[in-house]
Amino acid sequence: MNSRKKHITQLLLCFILLIGGTSVAQNIKIKGQVVEENSKQPLAFATVAITDIDSKKPITGTITDDDGKFNVETSASNFHIEVSFMGFISKTITQFEIKNNSINLGLISLAEDAEQLGEVVVQAEVSRNEFKLDKRVFNIGRDISSTGASALEVLSNVPSVSVSIEGAISLRGSEGVQVLINGKPSILTEDSGALGSITSDMIEKIEVITNPSAKYEAEGTTGIINIVIKKEERKGVNGSITLNAGVPDNNSVGLSLNKRSEKFNLFTQIGLGRRSRPQDNININNDLDNGNILYNTGQDYRDEKFYTITLGSDYYINDNNVITISGNYAFEDEDQPSDNNFQLFDENENLESEWNRTEVTEAANPKWQYELQYKRDFEDHDDHDLLISATGRSFSKDQSSLFEDETVSGTNMDREQRTRTDFGENTYTFKLDYTKPFSDKWSMETGAQYVINDVSNDYEVQDLVNGDFETDFGLTNVFEFNQDVLGIYATGAYQSGKWGVKPGLRMEYTNVNTLLVNTDEANSQSYFNLFPSIHTSYKISDAVSIQAGYSNRIYRPRLWDLNPFFNIRNNYNIRQGNPDLQPEYTDSYEITSIFDIGKTALNFGLFHRYTTDVIERVVTSVDNVIVQRPENIGTNSTIGIEFNTKVSPAKWLSFNVDFNYNNFKRVGSYETKVFDFKGDQWNSKILAKFKFPADIDFEATGNYNSKYQTIQFEVDDIAFLDLGLRKKILKGKGVINMSVRDVFNSRINERMTIQDDFEAYTKSMRGRFVTFGFSYGFGKGDAMEYSGGRRR
Repeated sequence: MNSRKKHITQLLLCFILLIGGTSVAQNIKIKGQVVEENSKQPLAFATVAITDIDSKKPITGTITDDDGKFNVETSASNFHIEVSFMGFISKTITQFEIKNNSINLGLISLAEDAEQLGEVVVQAEVSRNEFKLDKRVFNIGRDISSTGASALEVLSNVPSVSVSIEGAISLRGSEGVQVLINGKPSILTEDSGALGSITSDMIEKIEVITNPSAKYEAEGTTGIINIVIKKEERKGVNGSITLNAGVPDNNSVGLSLNKRSEKFNLFTQIGLGRRSRPQDNININNDLDNGNILYNTGQDYRDEKFYTITLGSDYYINDNNVITISGNYAFEDEDQPSDNNFQLFDENENLESEWNRTEVTEAANPKWQYELQYKRDFEDHDDHDLLISATGRSFSKDQSSLFEDETVSGTNMDREQRTRTDFGENTYTFKLDYTKPFSDKWSMETGAQYVINDVSNDYEVQDLVNGDFETDFGLTNVFEFNQDVLGIYATGAYQSGKWGVKPGLRMEYTNVNTLLVNTDEANSQSYFNLFPSIHTSYKISDAVSIQAGYSNRIYRPRLWDLNPFFNIRNNYNIRQGNPDLQPEYTDSYEITSIFDIGKTALNFGLFHRYTTDVIERVVTSVDNVIVQRPENIGTNSTIGIEFNTKVSPAKWLSFNVDFNYNNFKRVGSYETKVFDFKGDQWNSKILAKFKFPADIDFEATGNYNSKYQTIQFEVDDIAFLDLGLRKKILKGKGVINMSVRDVFNSRINERMTIQDDFEAYTKSMRGRFVTFGFSYGFGKGDAMEYSGGRRR
């Protein structure tokens, strides 16, 4: 049996055993602990199978807990014990001693499988990291400091990923990331705030794909982040409940239920909660032409109640065909009050005027997503399959705001405004993927995807004039955005011995139309692109592997990049879109080496990205009003290094270290100004995990993001610390947690803009978050074997 078939067999065995024990009376108790051979660290979720010696069939089994320990019972008398884990050499135990109907196997050491090609597994006690040919996988479920966190906050603790205080996601220091849920675009990823409806207890793992193959859509110049949601597979009724409470207001409850039978797998997740996200802000606008300085200090809030429910079912037509239908509904009820103080000084630093601006904003945001999927596994090969899916998603926002400016002293600044937003977006995705292995060495993938995106944003601003509200037609319009993308791809793969290669090509046709309805300003673009990719890997020795890859990527301007009408929450710091934006294109190269040195696993990478038509926000100022507008400005060349490692100096202590550094060169101009400059930036994360007696775990995660420069901004550095504590109770079925994010209130975002005619300074901070959580798992697992052994 070759290595790949061996691992698939292990996975099938693991699946059979995960769904429980047998219904036969059991009277021999078997216990032990599974550890890594080199580091002696526990292996959680390893499979322990009790197998009949004659028939070779599994009798019963279990999986190890967080400490690698297991307990299992059997009434059989003619058996041996098999211990296995993906990425490690399985061990069969045939010699053991039975005393008082008990077997104590003690420590069972598993060695890493040196024959695996294209996939190196680095075991981590907190988040098990899997390094594969074209992606890295971070299993989030055991991270303590993620207690009660949203998906956005979980992402901030993933190596190579950074999340700004405004929710902007970057990978290796660059934005332009495509975020997926379960491998597909989701309405929840279009707005970073919407990721708040996904809580950490719903997430199984996060996949980071820095250099995607042609199989993936070409969107996202920096790469792809895929959030995989949990789905239970054990037979019977199983579930879990999670409760969280925190300060500032962060309370939620989540319920996951699953019922599995021979033909159906019914699953649901329900979540509801409320959270408050206060943010302190300081803005200073300095007009160098007339000498006026505007100081703005205040606090913004985003208070929301959220509800989410997912329903779905897998229907197994037979051993080779399965249909899945699922739907998700999420609703956010938002309040966004703000209170800001403004002070305007003249060139002699005399106070001209002071006023307060208050805001009352309410919004209702319903979101729908539904999917129909069909998968066929062909009989001739385990990896020969066809997948067809159709997904629909819808998001709407009904928002109203009232702004009131009240003069405190000096020049009269009294003013009252109100805004109305009626937003709607519908997206439909049709996808086909086909995989065909021709032999153990050769295989191919091919498929197509068609995405339809239809958006309308009706935005109105009104001013109070003589007791009546009148529409400001200069700030009011209906913006329509329609984008269709058709993609077709093919990849081939050759894998033999210590070497493998996977080339691919993707073709995409894009058609974009925007329209400002009130002013009849239309913009249409159509373009056809080829996106090649190639990935390869080579196993130098049992301890050293090298992976390399190239891909060509695109970043298409999104709705808020294009829509010129944004909001007037702070009418002295305005963001707007640009409907004339062109897409960015990036050539991405990287080479990664993975070392297994004794108790330490090291991952070192070198990458280069070259991007054309870079989209940057250009800042202008007129009468102390700062306006940010995205423009296509030149090229960007980035060279960087990446380093990840896990060190375990003791059984009770381990460290995960992540470090990224990149140096960039910008060449470009806008209007008459040249934006040529060089710069660098780096960030690091260190996670320390401590194991204490009485099943208590403690972890501390330190983060540092260096100072860096854009074409006009200089962004200050940030350092912050997160803490987590976990205690298992109720025989391991219950877990209580506590997490503290930003312990020292040090996660402060500061940036400075210095231009010939103006200077602008901004500072914002969210502060400390403390969360307490409890989770409890329940259910049963009855052993279930499938006649064809095809289900996975």
